[in-house]
Amino acid sequence: MRAVRDCLWFTLLFKRTPFMSETHPITARSSLRWALLILVVIAIAALLWWLWPAPNKEAPQRPGGRPGFGAFGGAVPVRVAKVEQGEFEVFNKALGSVTPLNTVNLRSRVAGELVELRFEEGQRVKKGDLLAVIDPRPYKVALQQAEGTLQQNRAQLKNAQVDFERYRGLYADDSIAKQTLDTQEALVSQYQGTLAANQAAVNEARLNLEFTQIRAPIDGRVGLRQLDVGNLVAANDTTPLVVITQTQPMSISFTLPEGDLLPVLTRYRQGEKLVVQIWDRGEKVMFGEGVLESIDNQIDATTGTLRLKARFDNEQELLIPNQFVNVRLRVETLRDAVLIPTAALQFGSRGTFAYVVGEDSKVQLRLLKAGPSNGETTVVLEGLEVGERVVMEGTDRLRDGAEVEVVGSRRMAEEAAENPVLGGGEAAEREAQ
Repeated sequence: MRAVRDCLWFTLLFKRTPFMSETHPITARSSLRWALLILVVIAIAALLWWLWPAPNKEAPQRPGGRPGFGAFGGAVPVRVAKVEQGEFEVFNKALGSVTPLNTVNLRSRVAGELVELRFEEGQRVKKGDLLAVIDPRPYKVALQQAEGTLQQNRAQLKNAQVDFERYRGLYADDSIAKQTLDTQEALVSQYQGTLAANQAAVNEARLNLEFTQIRAPIDGRVGLRQLDVGNLVAANDTTPLVVITQTQPMSISFTLPEGDLLPVLTRYRQGEKLVVQIWDRGEKVMFGEGVLESIDNQIDATTGTLRLKARFDNEQELLIPNQFVNVRLRVETLRDAVLIPTAALQFGSRGTFAYVVGEDSKVQLRLLKAGPSNGETTVVLEGLEVGERVVMEGTDRLRDGAEVEVVGSRRMAEEAAENPVLGGGEAAEREAQ
């Protein structure tokens, strides 16, 4: 604001000079232009002065450094982690689909009126449980009719057999002709055939009567009913009464790219039990563990993947058919692996690197060779030794040889708030290149 006041004073001074009188128009115009130019320059200077950040007197400063920029002066606060040694489980990750071992569309095998439903939607049922009843009265009548016909044929057969035995005695006494005996024998055979057909009719009627009671063919859980009591049901109707799904155990189908198959196939064919972890879509909740059960016999030429199937007990019935899940197939367990937090890994054009904190509290940019990772922890194959300290937080302010101060995460937040202008990230990347 002081600069603006000085500018206004300077303008008034020019207005009072004799060179801006009406007797010198050319000189007045030139002086006015100079006044406007100076006014613009002063305004720009005032704006820059207003926007320029005030120096932070409390920020550490090294000789020749500028106060207020922690990345360029003093020790840089960082959070570190020790390089550890231990076991590391290697997993192949994939997206899987839950598939029931058995699914049954429950339909009636006979036609009639649906008179009773004996299940609740979502109920768990056992094999043989009575679930629905079709009106049995017509089938009882049909059975009684078939049994009556059978009884009649039995009597006819018995009478024909008695006559045949009598004719055999008469024929032996030469009292009747051979043709009469043969005719009676044929009649007995005819009644025997009729009796067999009638017995089959009775069996069919009895079976149809049994089919009026619809029972669960498998253990599982029923879904929502598709028909209500009172509807007329056709035999083998396209609309099922209800769907029964076997939920214990369940199958998990997933695919792996052909590049990941060699260790899996090797261990599977050696008879090893390969563990499969089942996670939710967000990979936050693990439903449990299963085992690899089967592998397809050919690779999909379109996707370059092979289909695999795992078996999961699903004792708590956490998995639902057709549900999408994340699958982690445990391939191997690395012993005595060198482990660091994944957050400590940095990337440049020369490869992967990490900042190692030395005994003198200075960092060294160390190129390394990274191995498998589970997201939080990464195996280091080359470049680090067990017990060394690597920087996890604060890497954006570091360069090779920078002095650091090991602090906690809360201190890191306070330091970031006090020093919003940071300047080491690009330099560090150039060093890695």
